Amino acid sequence: MRTMKLRAAAATVLLTALSGTLAACGDAGSEGEGVDVQAEEVEDGKFEEGSRMAELAEAGSITIGVKYDQPGLGFKSATDDIPTGFDVEIAKLLVADLGIDPSDTSAVTYEETISDNREPYLEAGRVDLVLASYSITEDRRKVVGQTGPYFITGQQILVAADSDVESIDDLVGETVCSVSGSTSLQNAEDAGAIGAPADTYSQCAEDVLNGTVEAMTTDGSILLGLAAQNEGELKVVGPEFSEERIGVGYSQDYPEMCEWINGVLTEAYEDGSWAEAFEATLGGDDVETPEPPALDECPAA
Repeated sequence: MRTMKLRAAAATVLLTALSGTLAACGDAGSEGEGVDVQAEEVEDGKFEEGSRMAELAEAGSITIGVKYDQPGLGFKSATDDIPTGFDVEIAKLLVADLGIDPSDTSAVTYEETISDNREPYLEAGRVDLVLASYSITEDRRKVVGQTGPYFITGQQILVAADSDVESIDDLVGETVCSVSGSTSLQNAEDAGAIGAPADTYSQCAEDVLNGTVEAMTTDGSILLGLAAQNEGELKVVGPEFSEERIGVGYSQDYPEMCEWINGVLTEAYEDGSWAEAFEATLGGDDVETPEPPALDECPAA
């Protein structure tokens, strides 16, 4: 069983809860964060014979696509054996349900997955699941499976601490960085900014620091983590100008994974595991734990 303490989730909107609580994310991504998730015993008949879940459980190994450069969500330093963050904690719950120890690096590969290669990695079978701040969109669902959301956030702006920029409206005609292949980049361009694609969010933050771009944009939770890493040099500004529904990606070759993923997430909502994961990564003394979002229905078989 998972060793989690049951906690009640307080009803609030995530970014409202996070706004103004930068210090709470100050240690996001540091080694040692997270909760103790232990592998569950897989009883005979738990997974239908021939299903992808049964294959993974039998093999005793799995590859998960995660981000390495998003403090609080998916972050891996040079000294970490396993990435840390909320996405990673949700991945651990799925891994444990297969009877695989999430902390066993010989059984679980946490593959760095950037925005541009999430669909290709799933299509090629390089990863079994993607939990990498993966916004659910209809275009993505044309090529891969996506379910959830297990997290809802909104897009904001990261600027230098002395910047006068207050919202996306102040960046019309200005250069704004985000990761190539992300919905955030397209949203910024749709709002009138000049998109500057980068490979990683950390590169965008560096470009803001050195003045190469006026600002960067993505989910507010990611920006808070980056600002916390550069306290006094960067700040998050503006109201949200999008809603990002973060979910789990899987291959369309294995549609049965959708109901399994939703089942694990539902259990995590009910037994407090989801709240525990949030509090260990994105939460803090001044951050209320939000209600987990409603899950999408899986496509009809």
